[in-house]
Amino acid sequence: MTYREAIVSGEKSLCEAGIADARNDAWLLLTMACKIDHTYYYMHIDEEMPEELQHEFEVLIKKRAERVPLQYITGEQEFMGMTFHVNSNVLIPRQDTETLVEEALKVVKPGMKVLDMCTGSGCVLISILKNVHGTGGYGYDISKQAINVAKENAKLNDVPAIFERSNLFEDVADETFDVIVSNPPYIRSDEIPFLMPEVSEFEPHEALDGKEDGLFFYRKIIQESPDYLADGGYLLFEIGYDQGWAVSSLMKEAGFEDVCVKKDLARNDRVVCGHKHLCEKRG
Repeated sequence: MTYREAIVSGEKSLCEAGIADARNDAWLLLTMACKIDHTYYYMHIDEEMPEELQHEFEVLIKKRAERVPLQYITGEQEFMGMTFHVNSNVLIPRQDTETLVEEALKVVKPGMKVLDMCTGSGCVLISILKNVHGTGGYGYDISKQAINVAKENAKLNDVPAIFERSNLFEDVADETFDVIVSNPPYIRSDEIPFLMPEVSEFEPHEALDGKEDGLFFYRKIIQESPDYLADGGYLLFEIGYDQGWAVSSLMKEAGFEDVCVKKDLARNDRVVCGHKHLCEKRG
């Protein structure tokens, strides 16, 4: 099999499996299997692939045809212009989430402390710290495996973030933060089986499942966050496309001010933010 024939064969297999961007995925998997770039490919396009590389490519194509996410196969994903390691213990960073980072960057200033609740891969916190130097950053997640990935990503991107395991605020240090950001689980439990197979079958359910109405973690974080926010501190959430009204109402009821809903590039509701004055502190 030549390199040209490999791409054609790989794309055909992925198309038959219902992969939307079959040609692009086949190309990326070929570059991964053979460790080549476009230049090498076009210079050797009609040459026979070494048998061991052909086998490696076929193994990767088979995984993708089984709907294993491309990013879990390659082990990485780009986010905010940076590379992040990912595996099946964390959600794959998505462009939608860049809206949360962009909104956070409007309020985070050097010298502030930022807390990222449900940090997953750490992509949100690391992106904030990479763009605002002199900022302290702390990420928490219930998954020990996710925390390990986040720590790896902090090293990869040379960011001095601190990541620790915690069930929401249960084990968060007794201190205050200027900004709290969160991309919590927000998919309704009964909707998860109907998501794309890449999501429903392979991404971690504990990072997806927002319980019966999708709002469980918003309620908990909104209720507990004032104890950890500095006076005037900001709380910012990523939300589902249809959750703007519900989450903003919860924040207003809890006394947050200037609560607003921000849209992503597709004009869907994506971020809710607000700030809170005169927080009651724990005794």
